[in-house]
Amino acid sequence: MLKKTLLAATALLALAGGAAAQDIKEFRVGILGGENEADRLRNYACLADHLKETFGFEKVSLFPAADYDGVIQGLLGGTLDFAELGASGYAGTVIKDPKAVTPILTTQQTDGSTGYYSIGLALKSSGIKTITDAKGKKLGYADPDSTSGYLVPLTQIPKTTGMPNDKFFASTQFNGGHENNLLAAYDGKVDVAVDDSSGLGDFKDGFTSGTFRKEVDKGAVDPNKLVEVWRSPLIPNGPLVVRNALGTEWQAKLTDFFLKLPTTDAKCFSAIEGGDFKGYVKVTPDFYNAVIDVRRAAIGG
Repeated sequence: MLKKTLLAATALLALAGGAAAQDIKEFRVGILGGENEADRLRNYACLADHLKETFGFEKVSLFPAADYDGVIQGLLGGTLDFAELGASGYAGTVIKDPKAVTPILTTQQTDGSTGYYSIGLALKSSGIKTITDAKGKKLGYADPDSTSGYLVPLTQIPKTTGMPNDKFFASTQFNGGHENNLLAAYDGKVDVAVDDSSGLGDFKDGFTSGTFRKEVDKGAVDPNKLVEVWRSPLIPNGPLVVRNALGTEWQAKLTDFFLKLPTTDAKCFSAIEGGDFKGYVKVTPDFYNAVIDVRRAAIGG
């Protein structure tokens, strides 16, 4: 009798768990700032359609935050369920609340690596050929929560110049995201802009992925007018994260969904990731320990 009761209870719990997994009527996706809002919404529209069809959500809401912190605060406050963060943004989230989100996947470059670079770009006409030529010039950052657009150049450029950035450059400024930062250099508002890039493939294409690639593909910049003047060490690709309140079942479901996306809809995968990638691979929190330590030491939460 006891055995039957336990089996019945187990069955009920299993049913309850299955029902709970379908209880999400609205799935809320945060989209990092860095590109203009219209382009971000257009690129993510296919993902919203796939999520709705696959999981039966009544609504999939896309939230293109004005800056990185908007997505971070949404995840921390429970108003967002999912987002793809940069490594520094994830570090900032974990520092504020270690139990807020879980990283499930990261992107894999065309060469199989799971890293990318911060690159410094300048107008060819400026005469700047290396970062040391930019002494006394203006440096443009992307966003305070960006890995490649702030944290890494903040801590790594001084290893080349021998001076902190605020001493080496005449001025530094944030330009409201990666796209605006690159365009600030292209328009001569700053002398060097630091942005994300795979660093793979041809410079004339804007490499295989990253902001430079997006702007070249859109015809917003002519790569022939630009030159790479600095490149960082390899940076861990940022994670796809799920809010922990959704539970481990949803983490598993979303992991499976995204692992299949490059095959089920390669065009959509390329649109949301901004270029050419091999696919997604599973990732654990330990992958970002070094970035968390650097962020905590350099800029705190």
